[in-house]
This record gives sequence, C-alpha cells and structure tokens, in this order.
Amino acid sequence: MTAHYEVRGDLAVIQLDNPPVNGLNHASRKGVADAIRRANADAKVQAIVITGTDKVFSGGADIREFNTPAMLGEPNLLSVIEAVENSAKPVVAAINGICMGGGLELALGCHYRISTPNGTMGLPEVKIGLIPGAGGTQRLPRAIGAEKALKMIVSGDPIPAEEALKFGLVERIVPNTTFQGVIDFAHEVAERSKHPRLRDRTVDMPPGVDASSFASAARRDVAAEARGLTAPMKCVEAVLASLTSPFAEGMQIERALFVELLNGSESKALRHAFFAERAAAKIPDVPENTPTRPIRNAAVIGFGTMGAGIAMNFANAGIPVRVLEAKQEALDRGLAICRRNWEASAKKGRLTAEQVETRVALLRPALKYEELRDADIVIEAVFEEMGVKKEVFSTLDRVMKPGAILATNTSTLDVDMIAAVTKRPADVIGTHFFSPANVMRLLEVVRGKKTTKDVLATVMQLGKRIGKVAVVSGVCDGFIGNRMIEQYGRQSLLLLDEGASPQQIDGALQRFGFAMGPFAMGDLAGLDIGYAIRKRRRVERPNMRYPLIADRIVEAGRLGQKTSKGWYGYEPGSRAAQVDPAVEAMIEDYRHEMGITPRQITDEEIVDRCVYALVNEGARILEEGIALRASDIDIVYLTGYGFPRAKGGPMFHAENVGLDKVVARMQEFASNPKAAPEFWQPAKLLAERARSGKRFDQR
Repeated sequence: MTAHYEVRGDLAVIQLDNPPVNGLNHASRKGVADAIRRANADAKVQAIVITGTDKVFSGGADIREFNTPAMLGEPNLLSVIEAVENSAKPVVAAINGICMGGGLELALGCHYRISTPNGTMGLPEVKIGLIPGAGGTQRLPRAIGAEKALKMIVSGDPIPAEEALKFGLVERIVPNTTFQGVIDFAHEVAERSKHPRLRDRTVDMPPGVDASSFASAARRDVAAEARGLTAPMKCVEAVLASLTSPFAEGMQIERALFVELLNGSESKALRHAFFAERAAAKIPDVPENTPTRPIRNAAVIGFGTMGAGIAMNFANAGIPVRVLEAKQEALDRGLAICRRNWEASAKKGRLTAEQVETRVALLRPALKYEELRDADIVIEAVFEEMGVKKEVFSTLDRVMKPGAILATNTSTLDVDMIAAVTKRPADVIGTHFFSPANVMRLLEVVRGKKTTKDVLATVMQLGKRIGKVAVVSGVCDGFIGNRMIEQYGRQSLLLLDEGASPQQIDGALQRFGFAMGPFAMGDLAGLDIGYAIRKRRRVERPNMRYPLIADRIVEAGRLGQKTSKGWYGYEPGSRAAQVDPAVEAMIEDYRHEMGITPRQITDEEIVDRCVYALVNEGARILEEGIALRASDIDIVYLTGYGFPRAKGGPMFHAENVGLDKVVARMQEFASNPKAAPEFWQPAKLLAERARSGKRFDQR
C-alpha cells in the first residue's frame, strides 16, 4: 500500500507511504482518490487528514513516469486534487517535513494546511525545466499573493514552516512529537459551516501595483536571471494567468505550458541531469552497505587558495580541520582568505556573525606534520609536481595513524605512482576539488588500483556530507574532466590558428550555453597551467600538435587575470575581459611567420569542433573504464566545467543530435589537415553506438 487509510474516531487519516519521498506515482494517487471517496461515504467521518511518513509529506510527482502512459492514467494528479478540493468534508493537509512539487500542489488543493516546525514547502519544477503542472501556478498566488508566489515558483527554492505561516500558506504550526495537534485542528475545522477552496479566491497584488505593471516588471526581471532557460519565463506566464483569467482558464494555460515544456529538449536534458547526479553515487562493485570509516576530523596540507577552499568545506560541515603550512605567514594568509569568504557570505545574509566565528574556530593551524597525526583523512593540496607530491606522501606514510585516508588533490597526475611511495596504497585516493573549492560542487574521486572499497565508499559519503557531487574516475592523465578539456582547448587553439579570434570562439561557445569560452576560462584559471601541460605533452606525446601562439602569450608575461593581461586585457580590480590590440597583433604576426592564411570560420564549426572533441574523448574514457557511465561524464561537465545544463552534458547532447550525425561531422573534420585529423577518428564505442543506434549507457 502506498496510501494507508485509517479512521480514528470521527477522523479519516490518509497517510502517504511510498519511500523514499512519498512520490505521487499512479498507485499513490489511486490510493488517495479511493480514500477520499471512502471517507465521504462514511457517515461517522467528520473531517479528513492527509499526511506523510517520518519527515516527508511528499516529494511530489514521480518524474520517472513523465512521458509514459502511467502519468496520464486515471487518476492523474489533477483529478486527485480536484477530488480533494470538492470533498464535502473538510480536508486538512498535515505537512510533516518535506512538501515539494506535486506534494505541495496536493496540499494546496486541501481546504486547510498545517505544518510541523520542520516543514519545508516549495515548487522546484523549474529546476528540471518545467512549471508546476497540477495547479501550483494558479493556487499558490491565491494563497500567498502574486509577488511571493512568483518568487517561489521561478526560483524553485523551498520556504520553511515559519515563513509559510507568515505568508498564510499554512494556518498553524503543530508539534511534531505527537499527532494530537493535528487531531485538535481537524476537530476545530469540522465544526465550521463552510470550507475554503483556494480556487475561489482572488490573487492579492503588491500595494499600488496593477496587473499590467506587475507583468512587465516580472517578465523583465526574470528574463535577466533566466540565462537563456525557457522554463522560468513560462513560470511567469502561468502565474500571470492567475491574475487575469478565471481559475479554469488559468488551469488550461498552465497545462498547455507544462505539456509544451515536458516534450521539449530542455526539460529532457534537465531531467537527465537530475537522474545522472543520483546515479553517480552508485558504484557497481561497492554495495551501499559497504562499511565506511568514521571521519571526525580532517587535515589539509597547503593553505593557499585551493587548500583554504578545501578546508572551508570541512568547516562548513562542522568538521574540525588541521591546516598545515611551512611558515606562519602562509597560515595567516590562508586564515584571512577563509574569514574573508565567510564574512562576504554573512554580508549577503547567508551566515550569521556567530556562524562565521564558529567556522573560523574549526580551522586549526599547524606547522609540523606530526600535528596532523590523528586526522581521519588528510588531503594534500601542494604544487602540481610529481616529485613534490611523492615527498609529501612519504612523510604522511610515516606520520599518520593507521587507518587514516591519504588523499591527493592532484588534477592530472598518476594517483597510483603517488600511492606507491607509501606502505599503505590501499588507503590512498584522489580527491580532485575544483576551484574555488568552497564554491564548486564537483569532486572527482579518483580510485587507484589498490584503493579499498571502504576507502572509496567513505570518500563518496564524505563528498555528500560536505555538499559536493562526487563522481568516480579511474586513473589516467587528467582523469575525466581535464583529460577531455585538453582536447576541447586544443581544438580552440587550432581554430585560432586557422583564422578565428579568441572573442569569436568564446562568443560562439557562450551562445551555445557555456558559462564562458575557453580563452576567458584560461585567463581565469591562469595561462601558466596550460603552458606547463603543453611542455609536458611535447616530451610525452611529441606527435600531438599544439599551436605555438599560446606559449608566446605566456612567454610575453600574459598569465591571465592574475597579471591583468592574458588572451584579453583587464582593468585593475575588474574581471571584465576586453579585446586587447596587443594580442591581435601577436596573433597576426604569428600567422604571418607560420605562413598561415586565415580563413573565415563559422560559429557552427567552432561549436561542433570543440563540443565533439569532448564527446570523442569522453567515448574513449568510457571504453577504457575510466568513467563508469556516460551520465557520470555529463555530471562532471555540468557541475565542474560550465557545460549548459539545458543540453544535459556533452554525451547526452551528442545522443540528442544523433551519434550517427556526430560521427559524420567528425569525418568532415578529419579531412582538414589543420584540425588534428588523427584525433577525429571516432572512438570505437562511439562508432559502434552510431552504427547500432544505441545510446552510450544502453546495454
């Protein structure tokens, strides 16, 4: 049973019970509809209560049913809510914790709503490219007013019970230790002669604002924040319908907009990302019940910008963290970075002054390795050079207690070579954080050949605890993300060689949806990083061609934003990239010296070469077993590299284009001797999937 029915005296209680989030799938909906009919037919029943289990009222619709017959099969959510709303006996939504999406829409269809103190309510559909589709855009504005409803629906962010009470979304907060408060409220409303329906109310507007001016401001403000996404603007149109149309017409408008988005590519991509993020936590040979090691305290070696960001993650999660540096001045600088970041959050209202001090107090400076001895996990964040890393791990092997996890934050180096300098390679793992480490959600967890399952399970669990999306990678140069981005960046430089400009390449990829293009990204990260990789490549892979212009930019002292000049120029204190005539002249002189006659290159070619470079290298990574799933690669790029969420990640995007079409386009690039034709031979997996018509993860 997914909806239990029980009569308690003169009350009927319907309890949703569909773990883990009481999703409103077909069985749950039928259970509620049947229970409403049963309660109305029972003369003893005076009022009806709908509630959930444990700390969940309902997480909403089961999105696995979307675009399937089960979604439309009766009773659908619309007809269930209509049955609740039209019940002759009062229906009370007793919200006992999480109440999201369709769960809140169900509660809005009830005559009354109350909540426990831990209740959280929201309509997050916009985050998967949809609008609320079961009356949320029509009932919520009638419950709390147009302004507050629009903010909740467009942001998708939940509000706590206290805020819901202030807004009028719930009538009362009852203790969560007993059901008596719910029973008392239900008996109170049972005695009332009339029971309100939100559909019968009008929408409150902000004082002195009419519908026309509200609509203009809403469209303008949301468009500025939507970043090209469709769903936020559709949310606006649906909410505006609640102001200008009768309820029934507003519902028709909402439904039409919902179906349009449901069948669109944007929502399919965002739903793919939703499921992919959850799949990334599953490791086929590491069961969910694998024992994990306790992480009560941590240590970080290196307290520069990266080390400080990593340490902040632990402190944010309430985990004490030792931070090691060679000199006191470096420790002081690191502490200042952390305090400055937390105080900036406090100024924005995200932290209190007390919370800032609590987190600062969890950072415990150290000048000697021996002070780290008792840490349960230590993360090395020193210079990206193998000799330096090996020296650190030799010391850690000598100093750290038995059972401590030894992690390296390397972004490209061989974790197995680092582990080999220790007598405990089973305890060694890669934890590749992304900069700024206190902000970026991605954590690449690099599994060495000898890393034990309990170490891997512990670090994956820890990633979730500190607010990261953890994705497992095998050991190879660059792991998943940086191995792929190298080919993306390489194609951007080859396109520059052939005639495109940095601003054209960046502009084309930004219009595609990237947060920034490769040249702006290089300036942000520091061009000396790519310079070091290219020097290493010329030794390791002498047949891999890189245009020399990138080296000349660095050798001219242009390292990016940190020197106020890179591929672009920057005003002091500004991150705004400006086209620099000096760079244009350097590129022109370089082409002349190399005998290159620049050609016109279309934005389409720029996007296809850069994006399909990611796809082809991603397919090779899958072939080699470096990534467990194509969807893991998508999550790496969505959370760590600014790939447009509305396109679902590089592998999902390629599948939507059609893998046969991608391969055909790559064959065109292979005919261009200046485009690194050897790279454009399709990976075996990509070629096979293109022939068979299967998706990457399809077996």
